[in-house]
Amino acid sequence: MSWDQHCDVLVLGFGAAGAAAAITACESGATVLVAERFEGGGATAMSGGVVYAGGGTRQQKAAGYDDTPEAMFNYLRMETGDAVSATTLRRFCEDSVGMIEWLESLGANFDSSAPPPKTSYPKDGIYLYYSGNEGVKEYAAVAKPAPRGHRTRGSWLSGKALHEFLKARVQALGVPLLTQSSARRLITDATSGAVLGAEIWQLPPGSPAATQHLKWMRRAEKVHNFAPKWADGLRDKARALEAAEARPLRIRAARGVVLATGGFIFNREMVTEHAPKYMQTMRLGATGCDGSGIRLGASVGGATARLNKVSAWRFINPPENWPRGAVINQQGQRFCNEQVYGAKLGVEMCEHHGGRAWLVLDRRLRAAAIKEALFGGLWFFQSVPAFFLMLFAPRARTIAQLAAKLKVPPAALGSTINHYNAGVVSNNDALGKSQNMLAPLSQAPYYALDISASSKTFPCPAITLGGLKVDEETGAVLNSQGQAIAGLYAAGRAAVGIASNGYVSGLSIADCLWSGRRAGTQSAGRKA
Repeated sequence: MSWDQHCDVLVLGFGAAGAAAAITACESGATVLVAERFEGGGATAMSGGVVYAGGGTRQQKAAGYDDTPEAMFNYLRMETGDAVSATTLRRFCEDSVGMIEWLESLGANFDSSAPPPKTSYPKDGIYLYYSGNEGVKEYAAVAKPAPRGHRTRGSWLSGKALHEFLKARVQALGVPLLTQSSARRLITDATSGAVLGAEIWQLPPGSPAATQHLKWMRRAEKVHNFAPKWADGLRDKARALEAAEARPLRIRAARGVVLATGGFIFNREMVTEHAPKYMQTMRLGATGCDGSGIRLGASVGGATARLNKVSAWRFINPPENWPRGAVINQQGQRFCNEQVYGAKLGVEMCEHHGGRAWLVLDRRLRAAAIKEALFGGLWFFQSVPAFFLMLFAPRARTIAQLAAKLKVPPAALGSTINHYNAGVVSNNDALGKSQNMLAPLSQAPYYALDISASSKTFPCPAITLGGLKVDEETGAVLNSQGQAIAGLYAAGRAAVGIASNGYVSGLSIADCLWSGRRAGTQSAGRKA
């Protein structure tokens, strides 16, 4: 076997997980090379830049919150279930303060002077907020509520700013980055099965093909959210260019290969096979979230798990008056506490109710929500869809007439609204909604906002959460017998991790950083 390049650790993918792995591997004394199919950044650079952190961060203390690793653990245990062992989750929580301090050492800033709100994404100027279900009654019973959404200080969606800090550190360390370079196969030892390196196909740097490829991919990422078919056409052109013009490089990684290539929401075949209930949602993330790393790991015997797990965000806050209404399914029944974090509502809707749901408001709640959408200083992606959804929502003078328009059982919907109103009066909501989120639905006309997963006016974005099974101590990829595959590691959404069962805002990036650092350290420490 002849090799074109050599390194100790080869990192595939340059989002948060890949950057963290590259930094820690290099700082641990290894020579590192990073290969990235596009420019770098992945889903992290397109995100809100929120890191879920707690246990007593400097920002929490400055805001007057006395959080502890134990409280964070108790809360996340409810959110994440058995995604990882209690030992691993506890270690993640105990490392949380240090994670924020590490990011601050790279230049990131999470300071906020405004009170922590409850919202899907805070305004500029607010960088600490409640990003999950912390205040919901059943969660607050096991852990004192504390804001743990640490948004990177910046303008607009600040994920790009967060990745820039990581990228700057990688560059300062002198780690080479091969862009427009996709991994096509892993190279293994014929006898032991150990991973020796990878075959990378790179568009010639500076070539007309590379320039055109970059142009198409940048445009595809920009237009995807409002013109997905156009974006897919651009991606098809870019893929054809890769197939025609890319040239192979065989890279020897003496200590290990780290797969940090993201999830698979953009691979519709994988979604159809493993999570078909989410096909109607909007794909969220970057083009590279196509399952390539997961498939590479599986090609050399890596086992996968939780590929059916998806986070589908059906946010109904803001406007803050929306969760005071009632969410119903096709049977005219409530099925979820409207106060919960958007992914909990979205997953419940997709998993158990065919992805169909409506939010019922009365005249008073709708008027208050419209005022908030128009004059509440919300982000346009929060205010514009909300306003148009309320403007064109079906309306009726009675609940029975509204049921007829929705084609749901009138008696069932009538009973649902009566029971809901009775719970408001008694301050004892059947689904556990807090007192400040209760409001009677009693002022006609009534409105039904279509919040289904298939809505074009009000998209329901989704990412995948499952991936390759890894050793929770090292990040090494495991085979079907639970044995580590020598020389192969995985991190972020390419691997099963903290966020692989359920999701709250910031948990995926936090997991990417934490698992990336683990994979980088452990791969660098492996004997060459």
